Amino acid sequence: MSNNFDVVVIGAGPAGYAAAIRCAQLGLNTACIDKSIGKDGQPTLGGTCLNWGCIPSKALLDASHKYVEAKNELAEVGINTGDVSVDVPKMIARKDEVVAGLTGGIAGLFTGNGVTSFAGTGKLLSNKQVEVVDHDGGTQVLAAEHVILAPGSVPVDIPPAPLTEGVVVDSTGALEFDSVPGRLGVIGAGVIGLELGSVWNRLGAEVTVLEALEDFLPMADQRIARDAKKILSGQGVDIRLGTRVTGAEVTDAGVVVSFDDKDGSQTLIVDKLIVAVGRRPYTDELLDPDSGLVVDDRGFLAVDDTCATEQAGVYAVGDVVRGPMLAHKGTEEGVMVAERIAGFKPQVNYETIPSVIYTHPEIAWVGKTEQELKSEGVEFNAGSFPFAASGRALAANDTQGMVKVLADAETDRILGVHVLGPQASEIVAQAVIAMEFDASAEDLGLIMFAHPTLSEALHEAALGVSGHAIHMMNRKRK
Repeated sequence: MSNNFDVVVIGAGPAGYAAAIRCAQLGLNTACIDKSIGKDGQPTLGGTCLNWGCIPSKALLDASHKYVEAKNELAEVGINTGDVSVDVPKMIARKDEVVAGLTGGIAGLFTGNGVTSFAGTGKLLSNKQVEVVDHDGGTQVLAAEHVILAPGSVPVDIPPAPLTEGVVVDSTGALEFDSVPGRLGVIGAGVIGLELGSVWNRLGAEVTVLEALEDFLPMADQRIARDAKKILSGQGVDIRLGTRVTGAEVTDAGVVVSFDDKDGSQTLIVDKLIVAVGRRPYTDELLDPDSGLVVDDRGFLAVDDTCATEQAGVYAVGDVVRGPMLAHKGTEEGVMVAERIAGFKPQVNYETIPSVIYTHPEIAWVGKTEQELKSEGVEFNAGSFPFAASGRALAANDTQGMVKVLADAETDRILGVHVLGPQASEIVAQAVIAMEFDASAEDLGLIMFAHPTLSEALHEAALGVSGHAIHMMNRKRK
């Protein structure tokens, strides 16, 4: 087998495998290198998202939500389930089956598209050469016309809470508990912390979330964030803001977590502790000193709007470059780079990247928040619609939350859409499509939505921007 390729990709997470597959589809001789080892001890593809992040967490989130529905909610609609119990090992095993199916699917896509896969560590050398060290220590060097760096990211560790296997864990370890903790602490009230806290809270754990920031979900629209905190607190998640963790000691009584808040030094004793304070780019051993590239003080690689680095023919995509660490953002960057290498001119629109938190209700948004528009001095109009007024949400007994649409006061162009509620992750996709085509709120209001659907809440919120909502009282009449 020749070691010369048109494209070599380092990393087989969503950004890397999408780039490799698209390159191969475009007729480029492509190799992809990944060092990941799965639970079975064998090489695996798909990166953090498929193996330890997006997919396994959603498997547990959906399973735990079904448990809550069966235990607490189905009786309200006339379905009596009797005693409902949790089989955590079976739940974890099913999660692993889902992961195995999807990671195996990536391997099949590589084979079907002609991508050459290397299991091992990839390092960029000079002149677009890439060293591959396999898991047995064997070394070879690949030569490429183009190199795409997609090494992904790893959880951030914090000195006050060193990991202790099975007790003080990161987001990966939190997916492997074999029983429901009686008392669970979570450091970090971001996306990962809220999702993992929700899983184990639903299954019966007493969950306390410690967040250093004074504001809850500052990146989200603050009306949405405020309502979300109220709902999650009502579900039993104890969210404590303005708490700075100073230590975590594993004792016979449990994990003693020390923290400072407005009242001074405090302690909390839990059975398990999840450290979910964010992620950092994984660039260890990625770059040889002769590669011509260096990472910044936060571990990121500098790229332009097309993900090109300062070295000709070398690109970087996904979590290792600027922007949110989201699988779908990395995927689109990988595809963009592949098509640019093949001579096309696509762009990623960084203004319309959707964000989702898979709690229940879900939290999703795209574009600007109200506080961002105010700080930028942008005049806007807002329209909102509660799911409590949605016929479909009422029929489904799932009415918490709302949809909020923000539009430019002069042009009516949609600037942001924020959703708290059932299937928010699906509803926000409609907003992304609208914003990609520079739609106005009036455009959304003129579109016919099927009835009864949850999506009608977006339609009504858009109508509400100009005071024309049909199914709720309007502040404006024109």
